[in-house]
Amino acid sequence: MRPQKFLRHLDQVIVPRLAGGFVRVARGRLRLRLLTGAALLGVTGVLLAVVWTAHRGTTATPESTLGETVQVGVVQGQSVPLYAKQARSELAGLLKRPSATPVETYALVSLKAYLAPERLTPVLGGVSVVEVYARVPLGKTPTASVRIPAFKIPEDVVAGMKQVALRKDNDAADFRGLAGKLTTADAEEDRLRDTYLGGSAVAEAEAEAYRTGCTCVYAAVVRATPAALDQIASRPEVRAVDPAPEVRRLDRAVFLPPLPEQVGQLDPSASAAPSAAPGAQPSSTPGGEPSAGPSDRPGDEPSGPASARPSADPASPHASPVAQTSPSGESTASAPASPAHAPSAAAADAGERG
Repeated sequence: MRPQKFLRHLDQVIVPRLAGGFVRVARGRLRLRLLTGAALLGVTGVLLAVVWTAHRGTTATPESTLGETVQVGVVQGQSVPLYAKQARSELAGLLKRPSATPVETYALVSLKAYLAPERLTPVLGGVSVVEVYARVPLGKTPTASVRIPAFKIPEDVVAGMKQVALRKDNDAADFRGLAGKLTTADAEEDRLRDTYLGGSAVAEAEAEAYRTGCTCVYAAVVRATPAALDQIASRPEVRAVDPAPEVRRLDRAVFLPPLPEQVGQLDPSASAAPSAAPGAQPSSTPGGEPSAGPSDRPGDEPSGPASARPSADPASPHASPVAQTSPSGESTASAPASPAHAPSAAAADAGERG
């Protein structure tokens, strides 16, 4: 083949074919690059998702630890004087801790005697009050303890007592209604009827007492620095100030203050478990963490497993006293039986415990 023909053939046939081949190779490489880039983006997205999930689980851990319920106060079988001594020792320990900025903590303040709302101001002055505990003392007749949210003293206590009085009126009416449904003339129903009528009379007496702002308050939950708590503990009306730095949220805490008449070892049968708060809306919130209290509805209990604080008697269970329930769902030390109870059991319950 002549050189001219060869060059013409090269220019017309060979070069176009080589050019087409290079174009196809270049296209393949681009496609490979695109696929490689997409894969890298996918792997990067997966890694970012894993890291975000792990970080989210780590930051949620402190919230999960708040699920444990902390009990503060005197427990069944514990010596009340020893409990007060331990509370003083714990408060003294907090005072000795070096701190550039004093940290406020929750504390349970137990009183030596029942006080009226207007007498709380000089006793609890200088600290943020969160809630108070009240009970109508009717001699040997068992009555329920109630928890009243009270950030402003004494206004919130008086308002809360009025709401408790309304609930007690409803309890009295419910008991009378239950007694009226018993029409059979036999000994068991007569005893059950007497039990209901007795419960109605007690509820009426409690309603009248709360309505008039009774001398019924025996404990309070406050929030203050250790120095302020020490001042509260030195006042003559105060029996014990039990600091609870482990309490971060009130809806994760159960407070069990001793009654003023309990002076020795706590008898489980002589203690009333606090009932649900009456739902009073406080007029202001305290400094620190605002909270509506453990519960505003009867029967609600803080969720989560119980975490007991160290007690004076390691063998004693750290749990709230056993309580029965009134028609409104309120916990009492010994309430009249509800329709679910057998008549014989209700009769046995009547007159128990002072």
